[in-house]
Amino acid sequence: MSILGQFFFIVLFSCLIPYCESANAAIRVKDIAYIKGVRDNQLYGYGLVAGLQGSGDSQIFRFTRQLAVNIFEKLGVLISEADFLSRNIAAVTITVNIPAFARPGDKLDVIISSIGDAKSLEGGVLLQTALQGADNEVYAVAQGPLSIGGYNIEGQSQSVRKNIATTAYISNGAIVEKEIHFSLLQGKSLSIVLRDPDFTTANRLAEVINTIYPNAAKAIDAAVVTIVPPKDFQSEDSVIRFVANIEELYIKPDSIARVVINERTGTIVAGENVRISTVAVAHGNLSITITERAEVSQPGALSSGQTAIVPRTDIQAEEEEKRLNIIQEGVTISDVARALNILGVTPRDLISIFQAIKRAGALHAELVIM
Repeated sequence: MSILGQFFFIVLFSCLIPYCESANAAIRVKDIAYIKGVRDNQLYGYGLVAGLQGSGDSQIFRFTRQLAVNIFEKLGVLISEADFLSRNIAAVTITVNIPAFARPGDKLDVIISSIGDAKSLEGGVLLQTALQGADNEVYAVAQGPLSIGGYNIEGQSQSVRKNIATTAYISNGAIVEKEIHFSLLQGKSLSIVLRDPDFTTANRLAEVINTIYPNAAKAIDAAVVTIVPPKDFQSEDSVIRFVANIEELYIKPDSIARVVINERTGTIVAGENVRISTVAVAHGNLSITITERAEVSQPGALSSGQTAIVPRTDIQAEEEEKRLNIIQEGVTISDVARALNILGVTPRDLISIFQAIKRAGALHAELVIM
């Protein structure tokens, strides 16, 4: 290594020291962002599953018979829909995600779903089916035995089912035939997209990159940071090393203070930056018990009255005595949780308290109710 190269390595290492020391509090760029354009693509197709034991589509579903006739015609067998009477086949849709940089010969997992009135796909085999993208180009073909992970058994008066028998799975059931071409460099630049857009995080990311590669990065908005690699990383092969270096950088992402509440399950999740101003909280439970009973009214002896049933209702109301508690301004979410736990309330009570505190203007966070 030359003296200039050694000097550059020392400078680069000294710049990375503060980020490595704060690695416990920071997160790698690759865990919170991705390169624009590097993503999965969806493929789909319509096919035929054969080998079913009388659990396939019924004869009223003409699409299945037409699909079977078309397949046999490609094999040189002439047959009409009226001649094709079988419940051992079913029409299905095939869906698969093809990842970025997939090459011909790569194998993909396939999901099969019945589109007819088949009872079960158990024991079926998918016949070769072309899978196309949104541009109607064929990128993969699928074929193979189905795995449903369950069963569906029916009798005359009883049935037993485990999982969904009309949806199946084929591990490595599709083979990539055509790759999706993509270039990391869009002109002379590339873009990094944050999975959770935030202006502060985008600015921090640009600053960290510019510390190592001066004037290379610029935050376009809350989600995208555009980077112009140095001249040494402008080629298609060297840009890979540049992207790898960027992905291994550490930054501390920022986020909006948010409290998420799921009223159905009583779950409360609060972020680190949630703050509560000084507020007084009193929470009490009001219990009302209504008891209905019937009493028999007997007439007096030797009277002309009749025996009657008279309804009686008892109502009791009980309210717990709760003191007015002062919750001081919380520095962290743990302080806020500790202060609320003093009240001895349940998670569902905390939901009402958080909503009331937000309405009072003392909860400085976004309240999300699911």
